[in-house]
Amino acid sequence: MDISYNKMYEAYNRIFQRLDLKYRVVEADSGAIGGNESHEFMVLADSGEAEIIYCDNCNYAANVEKAVCLADESSEGESVPLEPLAKVHTPGVRTVDDVIQELNIPVHNIAKTLIYWADGEYVGAVVRGDRELNEIKLKNLLGCNDLLIADENQVRQELGISVGSLGPVGAEFKVYADLEIAQMKNFVCGANEDSYHLINANLGRDFVPEMLVDLRNAVQGDRCPVCEGLVSTARGIEVGHIFKLGIKYSQAMKAAFLDNNGQERPFVMGCYGIGVSRTMAASVEQNSDENGIIWPIPIAPYQVIIVPVNAKKSDQMEAAVRLYEQLREKGLEVILDDRDERAGVKFKDADLTGIPVRITIGPKALQDNNVEIKKRWEKESLLVAIDDAVSQTVDILKIKK
Repeated sequence: MDISYNKMYEAYNRIFQRLDLKYRVVEADSGAIGGNESHEFMVLADSGEAEIIYCDNCNYAANVEKAVCLADESSEGESVPLEPLAKVHTPGVRTVDDVIQELNIPVHNIAKTLIYWADGEYVGAVVRGDRELNEIKLKNLLGCNDLLIADENQVRQELGISVGSLGPVGAEFKVYADLEIAQMKNFVCGANEDSYHLINANLGRDFVPEMLVDLRNAVQGDRCPVCEGLVSTARGIEVGHIFKLGIKYSQAMKAAFLDNNGQERPFVMGCYGIGVSRTMAASVEQNSDENGIIWPIPIAPYQVIIVPVNAKKSDQMEAAVRLYEQLREKGLEVILDDRDERAGVKFKDADLTGIPVRITIGPKALQDNNVEIKKRWEKESLLVAIDDAVSQTVDILKIKK
């Protein structure tokens, strides 16, 4: 399995490198498909649907659902003395912002408790006030089938308090705490009683969670779990995803084989996919300008477009057809724009559709047995002898590949 997976991993890298895409391979959550390991291939684009975390100091990269983050070192250390736990009256205080205003404290000194309904029981997750809980991490930790944010009315009916007053101290439900909570000292949290909060709460002394584990979303500036450098964030378009499925499906389907000893064993499975249309769209996001698309040569619909300035002139069309046939003989994908349109319209359309090389056959250049060759990714054209146009075009495409 590992050998096959790594071969596919490298093959996908070669594909996207050949397409000249700026991308990152990120660790990913396997989601409903399952399996014990998966990677996504993410093309970097501001319009991307997914957020990724990556480190420039090492090769670590993961989507935000999977990204591991180290606890914030700026949190207060062990040298801070523990103050006595106290309950304070906080009428009308329901949100983190309300707590900040009411108690005049920084957000990083608040521990918020989020309550979920997980396969028939309440579960609380505690993160720092300015952090976002990663529900996928929590669901994977619990191994539950369903994880739903608890209904506020149901919480009040069954636990007798509002969700804004929930806290880990004395909780009547299982509590899981993010790693950062262990580094916080004398923090504020809900008191599990309406209109009250606790101040000077501390993990270990005042409550012990079921587990202390990474539960939050990683953000820009967090420490890398591999090299402890600072991570960055970017948006990406998923163009490929590979999975190690293991024996999850083969066991369920009773798909098996006999090994060398005659023992029946389940097949070990992998799953590999490339989004062809997504890859095309992602390429356009990275390879375009104000005039249109700039296709990478391997996926361009045509590699060369030949544009006679005036298709009604027989000398221009004869030269255009001759070049068309010669380039086709070289194995190139060529289109001849023989429309009865103004040259400017043809040039605009050639730029818009992003064909890598344009060969223009105009009256003045043709009088001197020349043509113009323009690379889509450059502004200026090259004046080339018509007899050299084919070899020049072939060389341009080879270099750009």
